[in-house]
Amino acid sequence: MRPLTEAETRAVFEKLGKYIGENIQLLVDRPDGTYCFRLHRDRVYYLSEKLLKLAASVPRESLVAPGTCFGKFTKSQKFRLSVTALDFLAPYAKVGPGPRGPRAGPTAPHSSAPLLQYKVWVKPGSEQSFLYGNHVLKSGLGRITENTAQYQGVVVYSMADVPLVSARPLPGLRGCGVGDLPHLPFTPQGFGVAAKSTQECRKVDPLAIVVFHQADVGEYVRNEDTLT
Repeated sequence: MRPLTEAETRAVFEKLGKYIGENIQLLVDRPDGTYCFRLHRDRVYYLSEKLLKLAASVPRESLVAPGTCFGKFTKSQKFRLSVTALDFLAPYAKVGPGPRGPRAGPTAPHSSAPLLQYKVWVKPGSEQSFLYGNHVLKSGLGRITENTAQYQGVVVYSMADVPLVSARPLPGLRGCGVGDLPHLPFTPQGFGVAAKSTQECRKVDPLAIVVFHQADVGEYVRNEDTLT
């Protein structure tokens, strides 16, 4: 386990920036302590400094997962976010100004303008398809936040905002820093990248891809053996 290099840090922050923008700073400087990112076996882990000191006493070959896995680097050194980062992306998801939207997002400090969280809702008939790792088509799109730009990172929900797992973090997760994050009233299904802007979604063919799949909670079942 080692600190990220400058190039690795840039790759991780650029990817996170698509979803949470400047809120990356909130992940590092938290009121409950200082958190950091560490690389271990090509995977990037998010953990507190307290946990980092404890993990330092574990031999490298015996260390499995020192914290929460945010993603991993491919052989071409591209960083890919993992679904295990979803609990941290959703509370701090990027917001943008706008007079209308399906649901208001968190309000940014020192801002009186209404803010919208970039979110996508899929129709009930398309939920299973998304949870199997497929992209979201226009025919399966229920709603999308107003003023969503093309290639904007979005968090994906069901139409009824029905949780697929418990929205309250398990007590055992508090050591990883999840328990002290802002709680959501429901659990997102995954996240992706908007293939079309809000305006384009109104005009495209029903079979056109509107959201590129990045990760979904179905991976906890499909990739149970490799997900860390």
